[in-house]
Amino acid sequence: MAVNNKQDRIVDVGYINSCDEWRLESRFFPSKVGGKPAWLDLKHIPDNLKCNECGKPCVFLCQVYAPIEDVESCFHRTIFIFVCRDPVCCKENSSVNFKVFRCQLKRRNNYFSFNPPIEKATWQPDVRAEHFLKLCAVCGARGQSHCGKCRKVNYCGREHQTLDWKAGHRNICASDKVSDGVVPRWLLPEFELTTQPEDYESEDSEDNESNTSEEDEETQLREYKRLVQENKAGTFHGDASVDEHLLNMAGNEGDDDFLRYNSRMKQNPGHVLRYDRGGEPLWVSGAHAAEVPSCPNCGAPRVFEFQASDLLTEDLTSIVTYSQVLSTLLNHLCLDTVEKSIDWGTLLVYTCEDSCDEGPIYKEEFVYKQDISTVPSPVGSALQAGEL
Repeated sequence: MAVNNKQDRIVDVGYINSCDEWRLESRFFPSKVGGKPAWLDLKHIPDNLKCNECGKPCVFLCQVYAPIEDVESCFHRTIFIFVCRDPVCCKENSSVNFKVFRCQLKRRNNYFSFNPPIEKATWQPDVRAEHFLKLCAVCGARGQSHCGKCRKVNYCGREHQTLDWKAGHRNICASDKVSDGVVPRWLLPEFELTTQPEDYESEDSEDNESNTSEEDEETQLREYKRLVQENKAGTFHGDASVDEHLLNMAGNEGDDDFLRYNSRMKQNPGHVLRYDRGGEPLWVSGAHAAEVPSCPNCGAPRVFEFQASDLLTEDLTSIVTYSQVLSTLLNHLCLDTVEKSIDWGTLLVYTCEDSCDEGPIYKEEFVYKQDISTVPSPVGSALQAGEL
């Protein structure tokens, strides 16, 4: 891939923060991870939120509020990502277990005030999807079915009705409450996603900082292979310099993209999102081959919009930076069972270049996934050949 000079571009990076729950509701146009979706269009919620591989409901992963203010129809605009929790559905170099949707509204619309929201918990509390249609009590998707006994609680399908019943709904069926245990267990913990401009230094500065002393590379690669086999690639309880040495190895093979990705990620430690609509993603390897389909609604090409990036908790250190993208976010959320189902290298989101209005209100967009174990690099090749 050709080097893309973006020193003059404004790239935003996103960080996870705790906040009051009311700030993450639809009326405040949040960017967030976990919890239930804060829908943008409150009446036309999609009903195709099941995994294309197994047919089970996907769990809400995150949403990014990304308006295009010089386009009338995109004054409000949000991208939503969902993922299947079943590890069987995580296929090599396939995003079949993901769902991505784009939704947008004009400034003057049927739901939200023309003027900016007032940051108070008591401001327009009725502006929520629950006041327009019935939602699943477990996941917040469209609730097309209901409890046959009390008829007060709705679900997206049999799976979540069964979950809620077993978790205790049968004991409170006469009320309209959801069982206390099922929602926290099934949803991801909820956090606010805040953005700020990326701190960026020139590549010359990055190159100077990447020079480190040599260590036992074979031992490190064997440790890396073990982590891959245990579905823990990207986390290493030990020497923080391990990833730098592996990067030097990749650099010796001329994989400039690999080096560039790592150095840019480290300039903004702790971020979980890199937003650069219309720009170029940071690839983990020059051997990528993303075939991005055109928008099925208008025929326009799709463009890169954002990618996730590393989130390292205090007790986790990256062994190879590109081995954890959104999966590092889930390390932060402490969800081991979900982590196993979405082990990948990098995940990139592409959306319609024109951000068109054609088609459904929630328009499905494209995700590209590149797995770490299949990246044609010295590390990936050695792992595949069984040399380590």
